[in-house]
Amino acid sequence: MVTAPPRAASGLLLVCAAGVVWGTIGPAVAIVGDRTSLSVLMMGAYRSVAAVLVMVAVVAVGRHWTTCRRLLAEAGGRAVLVGLLTAAFQMLFFVAVLATGVSVATVVAMGIPPVLLLVLHAARDRRPPSVPQLLTVATALTGLLLVTLVGGGHAPGGETTVAGVLIALASGSAYALSAEFGGPLTKTYGAVPTATATLSVVCAALVPLGVVAALVLDQPLTTSDPVAWSLLVYLGVVTMALAYVLLFAGLRTTSSGNAVLATLLEPVTAVLIAVAFLGEALTLPGVVGSALVLLAIASLGRQLEEPEPK
Repeated sequence: MVTAPPRAASGLLLVCAAGVVWGTIGPAVAIVGDRTSLSVLMMGAYRSVAAVLVMVAVVAVGRHWTTCRRLLAEAGGRAVLVGLLTAAFQMLFFVAVLATGVSVATVVAMGIPPVLLLVLHAARDRRPPSVPQLLTVATALTGLLLVTLVGGGHAPGGETTVAGVLIALASGSAYALSAEFGGPLTKTYGAVPTATATLSVVCAALVPLGVVAALVLDQPLTTSDPVAWSLLVYLGVVTMALAYVLLFAGLRTTSSGNAVLATLLEPVTAVLIAVAFLGEALTLPGVVGSALVLLAIASLGRQLEEPEPK
């Protein structure tokens, strides 16, 4: 029996934790949307501001300033690229949801990253993916399809359009590439400096976009609802700052391909929260799909190898 090296296994668990945390985004955003008239872009802007503020505090307390400066001096371009890809992933996903519905956007945006990275890594290594890799990806994508389209209890949220699917593909591709390019950063500089640098770029991109969109569409820039504000802080501190630290910490010892598969726990978690707290029904396909995603992630533990530094 082949077992994962301890560091690789712990890295996978960290990425899984990030996926679970991300699974709480949908329900939280839904509550904010019900209580306010804020657009999802404006929510994203406030979320990114909260994330950067807490990351700056973490950097100050943990005395990571020297490493942050070294990261910017030696790999500032890559950090900006990862940040822009992360911002693009989030913005394009919101647009895809509006264009084609929650279920289709989720399947496409979360389904394309493991496939894309499998192809990219096969081309880089000049060898086809192994049978276990193909089986794992196929199992995970089948589970994702069942959870999101058939058994997740999500409202469609819109009609499927070609443009919406293409936008979701672009969103998922941006996420895959952010994990691919972010891995070398966190291996060299650590999770906290990498998350701080990239999330600062995300904030610099999302805040102007959210403000301009609100002004152009005559939408509110703020809200007086205290519950909404507390949830926006939660979205920034927990689902952005903490989650990305977990992701980058996991990427130190886990390949980007395995990481994007592990974060498929996000839709599974969202469905479970909807069933437990929002009164939605979980059908048999949803149960089977969740089990398949968990099975695929569990199988990664038997395939993990320490990734080579890049």
